[in-house]
Amino acid sequence: MTPQALVGWAIVGTMHVTAFAMLLALYRLLRGPSVPDRILALDTLSVAAIAQLILLGMHLNTAIYFEAALIIAMLGFVSTVVLSKYVLRRDIVE
Repeated sequence: MTPQALVGWAIVGTMHVTAFAMLLALYRLLRGPSVPDRILALDTLSVAAIAQLILLGMHLNTAIYFEAALIIAMLGFVSTVVLSKYVLRRDIVE
């Protein structure tokens, strides 16, 4: 087995593990006992989506998925901050 094939198998295996982590985060998002748990699950889901996009870009050997991952990272950070601020103060705009 060549090193390139081994890396390919490792990427595909990691994509499967990340997909399972996304399913677990989606379950917590839908069934979370409290709002902070759901916010944390949404943040975990966005991080897992970023990981999936980066792994897909590595697997397909293209750079477009890295740019999409950067956009999701920025949106995920802003959404987590806004939702956390809303939970704490019940007001988004100061």
